[in-house]
Amino acid sequence: MSGQLGTAENPLRVAIIGSGPAGFYAAGQLLSAGDPVVTVDLFDRLMTPWGLVRFGVAPDHPKIKSVTRVFDRTARMPGFNFHGNVEVGSDVSHEQLAAAYHAVLYAVGTAHDRKLGIEGEDLPGSVSATEFVAWYNGHPDYADMDFDLSCRRAVVVGNGNVALDVARMLALSVDELSVTDIADHAIELLRASEIEEIVVLGRRGPVQAAFTNPELRELADLELADVIVDPADVELDPASAAALADADMTTTKNVETLTVYSALMPSGKPRRVVLRFLASPVAIEGEQKVEAIVVERNELVEGQDGLLKAQPTGQRERIETGIVLRSIGYVGTPLPGVPFDDRRMTVLNQDGRVLDSETREPLPGVYAAGWIKRGPSGVIGTNKKCAQETTALLLEDFAAGRLPEPSTGADQLLTELRTRVDVVDYSGWEAIDAHERALGEPTGRPRVKLVSREEQLHRATVRA
Repeated sequence: MSGQLGTAENPLRVAIIGSGPAGFYAAGQLLSAGDPVVTVDLFDRLMTPWGLVRFGVAPDHPKIKSVTRVFDRTARMPGFNFHGNVEVGSDVSHEQLAAAYHAVLYAVGTAHDRKLGIEGEDLPGSVSATEFVAWYNGHPDYADMDFDLSCRRAVVVGNGNVALDVARMLALSVDELSVTDIADHAIELLRASEIEEIVVLGRRGPVQAAFTNPELRELADLELADVIVDPADVELDPASAAALADADMTTTKNVETLTVYSALMPSGKPRRVVLRFLASPVAIEGEQKVEAIVVERNELVEGQDGLLKAQPTGQRERIETGIVLRSIGYVGTPLPGVPFDDRRMTVLNQDGRVLDSETREPLPGVYAAGWIKRGPSGVIGTNKKCAQETTALLLEDFAAGRLPEPSTGADQLLTELRTRVDVVDYSGWEAIDAHERALGEPTGRPRVKLVSREEQLHRATVRA
C-alpha cells in the first residue's frame, strides 16, 4: 500500500452500495474525515436516492422526510459521486468493486418481509405491507401492483409503526391524501376504496407493542375514522403490569394513549380503526381469494429468559375480510459474493466488519451499515450512529494498513460500466427531483412522483 494513500493526489476510495439513510450517513462521515482524504462512489439500483425516506416513510409525514436536506449537503461535498440505476450483482459484481476500491460498504437495507407461515397465506388478497407501502410511495418496482379494496374490512397483522402507517393510509380521506406526495395511482385506488373497518392485530399485549408515541396518537386526528380499543385489552395481567412499571417512557405513554382510546365512544365517523391485542393469525380462508382470517386468542407467559411470550389459548375467532396485510418485520437477502448470516438474515458481520463465512475473520476492505448490518430496528436517525460505528472501523483499518490496494482502477470500472448501463448521476437525480416538484406545485403538493423507470431516465438524461 502506498504511503501517500489518503492524500488529495491519491485518496482513499470507498464504494458504498445503497443510497438510503445508512449509505448517506456513512458517505458524509467519510467525506468529513479530512485526514485521510476520501472519495465516495455511492451506488444504487434505483435512479432516485434516499431509500426508505422516499419509499418507506408515509406520505403524510413530511417532517420526517426533511432529513433529505442533510443528505443533499453530503452530495455536494467534494469527492462525492452518485451512480444510480446500477445494480450490484447484476450490472457490476462484488468482486469487481472489491478489486477497484480500497473498501466496499454495503448499506442496502432489508427489503423483504417476513411471512406468517400459515395456511392460505398465498391466496390473492393476502399481501405484504412492504409491497403496499412501496406501491403507495411510488416505488417503480411496485407501481403496477393492484390491491382489491372493494371489501368492507381490512386486517393488518403487526404491532409496529409500519402496521399503523398501513392502517392510517387505508383510513385517510382523499382530501388528507391529496396534499401529500403519495403516488397518483394510489390516490385513485384509495379514492374508490370501500373499506369501512381496519383491524390491526398484535400477538402480544399493549405493553409489548412497538408503536412510537406520535404514530399512535395521530390516529385520533383521522378525519374519517374512529379509533376503537376494547377496554378488556388494556386490563393488564400481573406480569404485564409489572413490566409496565419498569418500562421506558415510550411504552408508558403508549399504554396511556390506548387506555384513553378504550374509554372513547365512537363518534359516528364512516370508518373505524380497531386495535386488537393478544391475537395471532392461524389461517387465512377463501376459495379463490381471501374471505376471512382465523385468529387465536393468546395469553402472556414468562419464558425461561424472563421475557413475556404469547401462548395460544385454543380460543379461535373467524374475522371476515377481503384483504390481509402482514407487517411482522423485514429480512435481508443474500448479495452475490458477500457472506450472509442465514440466522439473523443480515450480512455476516461483527460491528460492521464483514466476516469470512468459513474463518469468521474480517474480510479486508468489506463493511456493512444500517439494517443489512444490524437487522430492521430503530428509526432513521438510528442509522447515523450505526454508520458512524462502521466508518470508524473502516478508518481504523486504513490507519493500521489493513485495507487492500485495488488491483484495478475505479475510474476504469466506471468508464466500462457506462458503456453498458444508463448510469444516472446526481445531476440526473436533481433533474428528476425538479420535475417532480414542478408537477406538484400547482396543487400545493410537495411533488408528484415519477414511477416509471423510462420516464425517470428520460428526465435524468434530457434534463427538461
